[in-house]
Amino acid sequence: METPDTGNSQSRRWAEAAIVGALAYVAIDVALRFADPWYSLLHNAESDYGVGPNAWLMDINFILRGAFSLAAVLAIAGTTSRQARSRAGLALIGAWAVCSAMLAFFPDNPVGTPSTPAGRIHLLLAGVAFLAVATGTVLVSVRLGADPAWRRVRISLLLTSLVAIAPGLVAIITIRMHHGDFGLYERIFLALEILWILIAAFAARRAGEWKTATIAAP
Repeated sequence: METPDTGNSQSRRWAEAAIVGALAYVAIDVALRFADPWYSLLHNAESDYGVGPNAWLMDINFILRGAFSLAAVLAIAGTTSRQARSRAGLALIGAWAVCSAMLAFFPDNPVGTPSTPAGRIHLLLAGVAFLAVATGTVLVSVRLGADPAWRRVRISLLLTSLVAIAPGLVAIITIRMHHGDFGLYERIFLALEILWILIAAFAARRAGEWKTATIAAP
């Protein structure tokens, strides 16, 4: 039978997995920048790394993004009270995680290359993922203030999720513009959303410890 302390310990492990996964994701992205220097950080989508000699490494990263995002969802769900838990928000972040992992199986079409069925599916999955995480992180952030263990980071999470909307919208507008800066805005959006997940994962780990200490207190 699971006790509150056991549940908090599991949530802390999920939080730690999310932290390690997110940092590994960033490290792989940096490695891909040097492995495939012909792709522009300003003009090429991150997904373009999934086309070429190092496509396998980007595929691993897509799956990793899905895995650490799901770990973060489980960590948040396990350390928030019912009144502070946005089920819709967590479900949307879960949808982002699933769609992110599925991107590994459908290579995209870099701007200027012919459209393929796999590329169209990739674009659809990416669109769903981006809209889901942009909405989900805001919903989760709004509700977290109802939990004492999360109040300290609520403003940071809310601001990060709201600021991410602007580059996300610009990325959508510039997605098919030749010589546009889609890659830049997409990377800013992804960086902010991954930052949100990292902040939430660290907070979930701390919240799990706080709740365990509260239970143990006489």
